[in-house]
Amino acid sequence: MTNQPAQSNFGRFAGKGVFSHQYAFTLLFPVRNIFLSPRQLVKRLELKPDAVVLEVGCGPGYFSPKVAAAIPNGKLVLADIQPEMLKKARARMEKKNQTNTDYYTCQGAGFDFPDNTFDRIFLITVMGEVEEKELYLKEFFRMLKPTGLLSVSEQAGDPDKLSIAQTTQLATQAGFAVNKLYGGERNYTLNFIK
Repeated sequence: MTNQPAQSNFGRFAGKGVFSHQYAFTLLFPVRNIFLSPRQLVKRLELKPDAVVLEVGCGPGYFSPKVAAAIPNGKLVLADIQPEMLKKARARMEKKNQTNTDYYTCQGAGFDFPDNTFDRIFLITVMGEVEEKELYLKEFFRMLKPTGLLSVSEQAGDPDKLSIAQTTQLATQAGFAVNKLYGGERNYTLNFIK
């Protein structure tokens, strides 16, 4: 990986595209709870204690500890395209003594997981940053168990934010059906079933 100029990194902090790992600390500010708290997310995911869950775009792991704690007999796989983010997430999970986790570096649109692996897949302010959204969603459909749930959350202020209509259209084209909507256009979580 090459060093990016400081201005370019700031652009990745405030602008469109993949969020720069240099600003990962800002993703851990508790003010995020105004839009979606880890506790709210756990409720929206309707997790069972033995669930196998994939978090795509985990960043430094703001939501990860609560999700892992909610599935003590299951497993949380934290995935991110930036190895630096995964390193920060791993350190956070170790500090919180969460050991039911694995870590996965995303590379392109394909995922190295078998069909029907996950009970839940969730993304928070990530889908808008994905270049090949249609391919990612097809992969999510493939990797989810027949009773699986895909959960996509978007929040106000994210320059890559997708509307409810955009998210719904992309997911339904991949074969998903809308299950539940929490919130409204500014801040929402959309759950889809296979």
